[in-house]
Amino acid sequence: MPPTAASVWLRRLIAVTAVAIVVVEAVNLVTADDPGYALFVRTVWALLRVIGFLVLMRAVRFGRAGARPFGLILAVTTVFAVARLTEPREGGLLPRIEVLVGFAVLALLCGAVVVLLYRSDAVAAHLSGRPVRRHIPGWVLTARVCVLAYSALVLVPLLVGVGTLFSDDRRYPVPVTMALLAVWVALFVVVSFLLPFGSLFVLMGKAWARWLVGLVSVLVLVVQPWLCYTVLGPEGLLRDGVPLIITAILAMVALHRSRGVQTWVRA
Repeated sequence: MPPTAASVWLRRLIAVTAVAIVVVEAVNLVTADDPGYALFVRTVWALLRVIGFLVLMRAVRFGRAGARPFGLILAVTTVFAVARLTEPREGGLLPRIEVLVGFAVLALLCGAVVVLLYRSDAVAAHLSGRPVRRHIPGWVLTARVCVLAYSALVLVPLLVGVGTLFSDDRRYPVPVTMALLAVWVALFVVVSFLLPFGSLFVLMGKAWARWLVGLVSVLVLVVQPWLCYTVLGPEGLLRDGVPLIITAILAMVALHRSRGVQTWVRA
């Protein structure tokens, strides 16, 4: 599909946002008082989101309807991913001013991307103009995109939790921590193997798949925040639990809003 003026401006904004992510993360890493393993893992994960924004640019370029939910989840989780990197200065309550300014700019850019995706009529016309063989409602696409994001949102804090095994400030003895990490690995395996398969059949309108995705979402919504708090403490709950809570709630709202809606219908 040929690009429109609105899609070109949106792609430029997405590119600027991707560059801003790199700059903000670099500034935060350089100014950190004591960069350690946890900060390294979260920084690598945040940098990988740049690839996500490049994929989003391509989806906008070709007018794919999935660009909307994908952009929403990417923007929201990116804000939280960068926010959990903004560690306060030693002996202070707030990070350095340059880190706060960078985070504010990035939050505004992500917000602008979401606004254009959902509130711009010109962008909406571009994303709906691509011929499709089967019609899939927006809420169904949103549910699939959300649940596909679970794996990464579970894996990142799991890797941070593994690092606590070699830290002196871990919250529990090594055997207890290892048992909790084993539960976390099991959750990651369940999410990684069931949801890509189940969400595909949600697109096809299968009722059993909606129940499967919904039940796994509830499981993730309960277990992941508990593991974040237990292994990583209140800070881990805020930094790693909240993004998944928001994503899981959005997925369940999408499943609820798409009940009884025809999907996978030949256009």
